[in-house]
Amino acid sequence: MNEGSYVIGVDYGSDSVRTVVVNAANGEEIASSVFYYPRWKDGKYCNPAINQFRQHPLDYLEGLEATVKDCIAKAGADVAKNVKAISVDTTGSTPVAVDATGTPLALTPGFEENPNAMFVLWKDHTSTKEAAEINEHAKKFDTNYLQYVGGIYSSEWFWAKLLHVFRQDEAVKNATASWVEHCDWIPFVLTGGANVKDIRRSVCSAGHKALWAKEFGGFPANEFFASLDPALDGFTSKLPKDTFASNTAAGTLSQQWADKLGLSTNVVVGIGAFDAHMGAVGGQIEPYYLSKVMGTSTCDMLVAPEEEVGDTLVKGICGQVDGSIIPGMIGLEAGQSAFGDIYAWFRNLLAWPLRFMSNESQRKEIEEKLIAELSKEAEKLPLHDDDEMAIDWMNGRRTPDANQELTGTITGISLGTDAPAIFKALVEASCFGAKAIVDRFIAEGVPVKGLIGLGGVAKKSPYIMQVMADVMNMPIRIHKSEQTCAAGAAMFAATVAGIYPTVQEAMAAMGQGFDAEYKPNPEKVSYYARRMKLYEKLGKFTESLWVEKE
Repeated sequence: MNEGSYVIGVDYGSDSVRTVVVNAANGEEIASSVFYYPRWKDGKYCNPAINQFRQHPLDYLEGLEATVKDCIAKAGADVAKNVKAISVDTTGSTPVAVDATGTPLALTPGFEENPNAMFVLWKDHTSTKEAAEINEHAKKFDTNYLQYVGGIYSSEWFWAKLLHVFRQDEAVKNATASWVEHCDWIPFVLTGGANVKDIRRSVCSAGHKALWAKEFGGFPANEFFASLDPALDGFTSKLPKDTFASNTAAGTLSQQWADKLGLSTNVVVGIGAFDAHMGAVGGQIEPYYLSKVMGTSTCDMLVAPEEEVGDTLVKGICGQVDGSIIPGMIGLEAGQSAFGDIYAWFRNLLAWPLRFMSNESQRKEIEEKLIAELSKEAEKLPLHDDDEMAIDWMNGRRTPDANQELTGTITGISLGTDAPAIFKALVEASCFGAKAIVDRFIAEGVPVKGLIGLGGVAKKSPYIMQVMADVMNMPIRIHKSEQTCAAGAAMFAATVAGIYPTVQEAMAAMGQGFDAEYKPNPEKVSYYARRMKLYEKLGKFTESLWVEKE
């Protein structure tokens, strides 16, 4: 391999896009850059009261150009001329309506300010009704079209969001030539795509969120969708039958984007994937080790050899797809709809009176310290079986058994309850929710040998990670990289460029290893085991209330 070969990884998060330039020989980060989406920061096109979260495509395009150019400027001309490939990851499912040229409708006249013409973010839950219809509809068919997505279709995913938008907005429906995931659109843009039929779909996005499976010969039959709603009749004909793993190329950088970014048209552009999938690779995932990307939500990734998985189908998870994480292995995905978001919600709740402070810098300083101080105090609290208890479904439940209509619970509160006690309950709840996922994998015949922690919460919150290890009763290794998703994208880029023949070899050469490990405290394991049983009881009770409402 050439020592002078460099690759670029681009990681699209919910709030910002991060780009890294990496030495392909050893994974060393040469330059990095972050761009915060301006329209998203201003809260445009979102309505949290109805769980509507939309993002304008200009946030994504402006962020792509700004971060790559900034990285290239920092890295220098010698690095720029030796960049071999670029790969991207995005949140998902984050689809958008596009016209015949593959252009998001929000970038076309008449739709510039229409939220339905923008990317529907992963955390948008406006399509709970449509998801419920899909789940009920699937029971009518001899073929179980939900078998590879855990048996339950989520409102966070491709078809539910499409159907909701079509029902809500006739103008968008009539102008839509196709429906495209963010991770598939960016490579299309970078390669100069001008025909929607040329968009290469990743097996990651299609398999986990859009019901594509090789066993079905592609997407479910048209009859499935046409009988669900006439608006979907014939829509699968607008989607390709073939999908691609992220170790393959979408093409090369177009002249237009090469000029914009200061790169060569020889730069290979890889097939995109979701952030957690590439993050698992950046975090050096191993077979049967659950890789947990812990940020605003969690995405839990596990890989296993296809021959060992066999006919095993894990119920209630976000799917299992051949090659969605590492080509040649089954990728299994689960996750929690809220994790860091729970702590942020509680911080914002406590900080509400601070808005009346005239000293803004002092206010921000206090807000920034809140979680750290709460963690310190929560860690000091004695452990009792009757401590305050919470359920972590503040943004619905992703897995096991998706139900985005569920809400959280806090109980056991007395006049003696203070903020650290509630924070402790919330931390425990988020860890119990994580354990429910592990328990489901094991119950369905897929072993979990250990945990790998990735993302901001894993790196910055020792208290939360120790509780996680105690609740799970297994060690959790924390990956050294601050940007595992971007690093994973860079590893895929190195593979696409031919610098490494396999993703595994790219991981071995470019991985940065682990810098911390949390081991279970034997004195606390039994306490959390008892508390887990209470969590399960409270969860069933909470869910029963919502069933009764229906």
